Amino acid sequence: MHPKPENTEEKQKTARWLTDAVFYLAILFFAIGFNFSDRMAGNWYQQFMPNIGGRTITDITFADSLNGFAITNEVSDTSFVLRTSNGGDNWFLSHFDTGVCTYYNIQFINQNTGFVSGYLYNGSSFRIVKTTNGGVNWSYVNFPNDIVAIDMFVLNQDTIWLVDSGSLTGGVFFTSNGGASWQNQLNLGNANPDRIYMINGNVGFVSETNNYTRITTNSGQNWEVLFTGSGQGFYDMYFADNLTGWGNFFNTRKTTNGGVNWIVQPMPSGGNIVTSSIQKLSGINKDTIWGAGAQIFTSLGIRGMINRTTNGGENWLYQVPDSTYNNNIYSYLGSYNKLNGWAYLTENRGIHTTSGGDPVWLTPVNQISSEVPKGFELSQNYPNPFNPLTNIKYNVKGETSNVKLIIFDIQGKQLTELINQKQSAGTYQVDFNGSNYSSGVYFYSLIIDGKVIDTKKMILLK
Repeated sequence: MHPKPENTEEKQKTARWLTDAVFYLAILFFAIGFNFSDRMAGNWYQQFMPNIGGRTITDITFADSLNGFAITNEVSDTSFVLRTSNGGDNWFLSHFDTGVCTYYNIQFINQNTGFVSGYLYNGSSFRIVKTTNGGVNWSYVNFPNDIVAIDMFVLNQDTIWLVDSGSLTGGVFFTSNGGASWQNQLNLGNANPDRIYMINGNVGFVSETNNYTRITTNSGQNWEVLFTGSGQGFYDMYFADNLTGWGNFFNTRKTTNGGVNWIVQPMPSGGNIVTSSIQKLSGINKDTIWGAGAQIFTSLGIRGMINRTTNGGENWLYQVPDSTYNNNIYSYLGSYNKLNGWAYLTENRGIHTTSGGDPVWLTPVNQISSEVPKGFELSQNYPNPFNPLTNIKYNVKGETSNVKLIIFDIQGKQLTELINQKQSAGTYQVDFNGSNYSSGVYFYSLIIDGKVIDTKKMILLK
């Protein structure tokens, strides 16, 4: 009896796969030795991932203050899942897929269970990988062929929603049994969505980023148009509960009735701010939400801003953490609590804080004159009465001073700090937006180096 002939082609494929795997692992583990972090301005510090071979980051998430995950696009038909167990100070390879065009989305529903979505070159099909032990091991979730889902939302380990923007086989897809079977919940042909966010099993949203946002209240059986037109599709969403949430469209909006109605929230703009709209949201609760994607022009060039609200969006303030590394826009955002936050670029670097960032958060202010005034002075706001915008001018004399401009209600309760920063001599102007306040009398005070210079009254009339 003759021995069975060897399958030379299969052995060559296996050898190439093993060679590639060893090569990628060698690159990553070699680079890990060079991971480091540098302290930056404002209680933020720079973090670096290892060399990922020319790949870019496509998504990032943190399961807690220490454990985080990032995914990449492909180079040489291979995409990576990276993991950190010390808050991003060091990253290492957790999983890689050969034959994958790119990983699109990563989501963890608890510290152990997470899902990653990606698109396969081979067979032109979609792939989901899953871990139930914090990224130590990964397995594949069943999914039908011919789907190129580019966004995913996981409600629990059994319930997964996906969207495919392709015109032929695309739409909204749903499983309630962990991928054993899938249902197509919506197909709009050339207008299929590219984003999805579900509040719960019944209520959720899909959008085509630049054209529309739709809502379902019956588990995807019907989708009602909420907004339509240029810039009316959300980029990202965050809901603190079933009723209260925020969405990033061309602007930032808030809902308190589950997405039925939305109110535009004022974001820091004007002055040296280049781009005021944010693209990523990361929420802690109803009060504290972080935002990333806005940009500001500084003496060192364009830098990425971090936005934050601590009063449910009534006021959004900002920081500019970077003064060295040319972090010109933060594309991915993560937060675990009010102290721990991350913002990363598409490149393999980002920033991290364990103290909530700089204690001082800023609002845009324009210096309209550098001429040294005769004294400190607070001007009457204009217009007054106003609805909803008014501007306030003030003078700063002499050497650099610590300037605060604070808004109070009629009972003397502090509502917000419009300004809290050091300023040199000159005349300044700042806008106040009363969109989130009711009609009534308000007061504003100019405080220089801890001393109240003047207080004036203004009237919001809606």
